[in-house]
Amino acid sequence: MSFETMRAAPLPGEFLQGVKASLPVIIGAAPFGLLFGALAVENGLSVPEAVLMSATVYGGASQMVGIELFGQTVAPWLIVLSIFAVNFRHVLYSGAIGRRIGSWPAARQALGFFFLVDPQYAEAEVKGQRGEAISFLWYMGMALPIYVLWVATSWLGAAFGALIPDPAALGIDFLLPLYFFGLVMEFRERKPWLPVVALSAAASIAAYHLVGSPWHVSIGAAAGILFAVMRPAGAGGDDR
Repeated sequence: MSFETMRAAPLPGEFLQGVKASLPVIIGAAPFGLLFGALAVENGLSVPEAVLMSATVYGGASQMVGIELFGQTVAPWLIVLSIFAVNFRHVLYSGAIGRRIGSWPAARQALGFFFLVDPQYAEAEVKGQRGEAISFLWYMGMALPIYVLWVATSWLGAAFGALIPDPAALGIDFLLPLYFFGLVMEFRERKPWLPVVALSAAASIAAYHLVGSPWHVSIGAAAGILFAVMRPAGAGGDDR
């Protein structure tokens, strides 16, 4: 292969485009990874256990729910069910993104679904809406830096978090809702974005007070999905 052919090949470029897409996510996720590591040790996990949880569960919100419940006299099945409730949205993500990566081999799809966190889904969906193909190299170019950074910051937070007496007092935990708000805003051009978001928020707030956490996450999501599904096809514009 000549130098000119190698330079024109799009595949390495696709990987670097994915890496570029990961940079804003890394900046936003790093403080939250540090916070998780610190709180995990504070709730009784060892440093290796905190790192292992980040490497295997790989879900910030569900990991937070898990460490809060580990230190309480709660049945193991209830812990698993609570984490599933928080992570149920990933089932919806996989159903939506599956149609865009259906041409991948099964092993690559399985790997892709493991890395399917919120920003990965949002960026892939936006890319798909622009009519661009979701290549495996682009996908992994975005996924790998986020994953490595998440595990690394979890270790740093677990190892050195004791130096911060009260991590939550710094307001770092508020980055998570801000981060999710930014993801939601990326879809504001889609219809019926505003009614779905409003209904989901109302249902989530009501469920938080009536049922409690973490069920309000899934209940709010389900309410928005049901509303979107029950609308007549084509109502209010493009419902892609």
